[in-house]
Amino acid sequence: MKKRSVLIAGHPTSVSLEEEFWDALKAEAAARGVSVNALIEEIDAGRTGNLSSAIRVFILTALQRRLAAGA
Repeated sequence: MKKRSVLIAGHPTSVSLEEEFWDALKAEAAARGVSVNALIEEIDAGRTGNLSSAIRVFILTALQRRLAAGA
């Protein structure tokens, strides 16, 4: 588990995720041409629960869509 500080709407907060999720988040941000922080802000805007959980679900959904598109 790795805790990192991010800015959401100009306010600092910390997010704890497994390193694999940080890596996947970085890859997804790069694929979209945005910063990791910008992607986290996007995820935060649409979440209903815990931010760390929302990020994990977002990454899982993104990977599932890629797999379905490739199948």
